[in-house]
Amino acid sequence: MPSRAVDIERVYDHPGAEAGFRVFVDKLWPRGLRKDSFHYDDWAKDLAPSSDLRHWYSHDVAEFGEFRSRYLAELESTDGRSAVERVLDLAGDRPLVLLTATKDVEHSHAAVLRQFLEETA
Repeated sequence: MPSRAVDIERVYDHPGAEAGFRVFVDKLWPRGLRKDSFHYDDWAKDLAPSSDLRHWYSHDVAEFGEFRSRYLAELESTDGRSAVERVLDLAGDRPLVLLTATKDVEHSHAAVLRQFLEETA
């Protein structure tokens, strides 16, 4: 069974409505952007890492491995699984586009979430 296509885009780089189900996955709204400044189909705050985890990580790349483990545990929880299923149901058969404001996408929750979704969906 082929895995679902999941892409990541920064909200500052791609404001258009390209193909796919576009879901904003940050807990906080990006600085300097109005709510109508980029296209998104859903804002899934519940897919973002918990506030405690986000503050602990503070985007310290040296801690990314531990952050990844802790965030995956959140995604595997009952609430995490429910949030994932909700987004997958909304997306239907469309490819997913994860939208984030982070500068370092490679070391972000969006990268971990993409891998999780690709393996789960």
